[in-house]
Amino acid sequence: MRERESGRSVVATAESLSLDTVFDVLASGRRRCVLYYLHDAEDGVATIAELTDWVTSLEDGAGRDAVLTSLRHVHVPRLVDAGVAEYDPRSGTVRYWAPPSLEEWLEHAYHKER
Repeated sequence: MRERESGRSVVATAESLSLDTVFDVLASGRRRCVLYYLHDAEDGVATIAELTDWVTSLEDGAGRDAVLTSLRHVHVPRLVDAGVAEYDPRSGTVRYWAPPSLEEWLEHAYHKER
């Protein structure tokens, strides 16, 4: 995973994520795949279609429609509820906010899984 640019926007919360929230977010392999993609995106933004294609390519035998449905109805809402992403339904884009408390564990998970 690459280093973040210093000019990147950060979510406007005064407190960091709790450890329970961090591990809940990272508990799903599909959510981790989404976060890896968003982390590596130049501006931390991707469309649901891009994320669907990425996850489908990583999961052998996963149907695109099933992945799309799970991203729209389970995984992206979970990221939004945790305060680590924002979803714009009009443009179909997801923006990752890269909270430092999550980034540390995401980097660790990435290196363990690769």
